[in-house]
Amino acid sequence: MNKTFLARIAAVACGMLLSFSALAAGGGGNLLQAGTDISDRASLQRGAQLYMNYCAGCHSLKYLRYSRMAEDLGLTEEEVMTHLNFTGAGFGDHIVSTMPADKASEWFGQVPPDLTLITRVRGSDWVYTYLKSFYLDETRPLGWNNTLFPNASMPNPLWKQQGLQHAVFGEPDESGEAPVERLEISTPGTQSPAEFDQTVRDLTTFLEYAGEPAALKRQGIGVWVVLFLSFLTLLAWLLKNEYWRDVH
Repeated sequence: MNKTFLARIAAVACGMLLSFSALAAGGGGNLLQAGTDISDRASLQRGAQLYMNYCAGCHSLKYLRYSRMAEDLGLTEEEVMTHLNFTGAGFGDHIVSTMPADKASEWFGQVPPDLTLITRVRGSDWVYTYLKSFYLDETRPLGWNNTLFPNASMPNPLWKQQGLQHAVFGEPDESGEAPVERLEISTPGTQSPAEFDQTVRDLTTFLEYAGEPAALKRQGIGVWVVLFLSFLTLLAWLLKNEYWRDVH
């Protein structure tokens, strides 16, 4: 078995791995670019406020504590407990929805999932696209559908900001089902399209942070680690030259 054959096998394996990773992260469909930046503290703070007002009633963040969120986002305990905590939980408690599981199953058909790791499972672009892809559908129990995740048991949480969005269907296929060609806003919301894009981006940024809070500190520490390794490499090179001087 020669080196060329091994190299080809390695290349094919890497290609398959990347393809599977892309499918797992994307979840299908044409994804929009979220453009998130977890170093943007203002965006994180706006996203936290949006999540607590529009998502936390159904979805938990059970791996994130209010106190950790306050520390990372530069918020005081008073700010968090007054403006972001609507469940009566303690400052050191995890962010858990108060919706009873039995009622959730009755209302939505299933218990709304925890969203702490949603961006790590689906990817930020998927979450961003999903939140922009709701449209009115009278055939669904809740009156909403989603082009990225069809038949999702979830209404559009941001419909007031976005407005009422309808689907424009194309020609029916062989099975008689008409595909969605595009989405159009029939009734404007409280925000312009650019403002709504920023709203969804802020919410996605916060969820990206929630999936890995350590990323905020890891990026800062990484710079110092690289500098230390560079200095250590230079020191090792100088030491090597000193040792080999006598050998030569």
